[in-house]
Amino acid sequence: MGKLIRCLTRDATVMAMFLDSQDIVAEAERIHKPSAVATAALGRLLTAASMMGVMLKGEHESLTLKLGGGGPIGTVMAVADSHGDVRGYAQNPIVEIPLKANGKLDVSGAVGLDGQLYVMRDTGGAEPYIGCIPLVSGEIAEDITNYYATSEQTPTVCALGVLVNPDLTVQVAGGLLLQLLPFCPSDVIDRIEANIAKLEPVTTMLAKGMTPEDIIAIALDGMEFDVLDTYEPAYRCACSHKKVEGALLALPREERLNLPDESGVAEVTCRFCDKVYRFTHEDLEALDK
Repeated sequence: MGKLIRCLTRDATVMAMFLDSQDIVAEAERIHKPSAVATAALGRLLTAASMMGVMLKGEHESLTLKLGGGGPIGTVMAVADSHGDVRGYAQNPIVEIPLKANGKLDVSGAVGLDGQLYVMRDTGGAEPYIGCIPLVSGEIAEDITNYYATSEQTPTVCALGVLVNPDLTVQVAGGLLLQLLPFCPSDVIDRIEANIAKLEPVTTMLAKGMTPEDIIAIALDGMEFDVLDTYEPAYRCACSHKKVEGALLALPREERLNLPDESGVAEVTCRFCDKVYRFTHEDLEALDK
């Protein structure tokens, strides 16, 4: 499981959270077997979604991030609940493109810039909230920052990082989300800007063995704060046989009954966890009863 801490300054002007998401991204890599740059892109989006998910107010609410920039990776999606548990996938998980000039994985090149970031919140009401903004970098962290500034008018700092080993396993992964709350005074803003300038990249700090508490202490240096919540989010799929049955029932009956192959079995694979559900012709007929 990952570790996420959420903190609030005692003057209620700044909220900060940090997630060590190495276990989450490693599980996504185990399931989907993506290339290195796809692991980095999906891992960043999973990390962002998990942090944004814990800000949901309702127990059964969910948040979906959907990213499509026209790049070779296609659509990248992550879904989180209010505990930070998250799942996701990349449409084309095997993407091989050159490294950037600095030797780092080219996430922006894989994602592309000709597209949108969608943020959907399902609060259990009749219609979910949907926000949509054009991509500004395709690096994901900058796009999340821009979403908050544009759609929610909340000054936000977002930093995300995934370090992939040569054997494609995940060495470290994590993310920082920091928001200035209403009526934040200018001296606090100056302090936060100075603190952020002292922070190294997320993967560098985690590779040094720094904990979420260590990193938050730098981000909020010189300010008194309290830890509001501690979570242990995981990569957790919500699929079930009953949910797949519901999806099949949404199909026209004739189309549903034509799904089985020559062996008489229809297979439905979950995109989030690759679990396969099998239905015989009799099973599909019985759904109408």
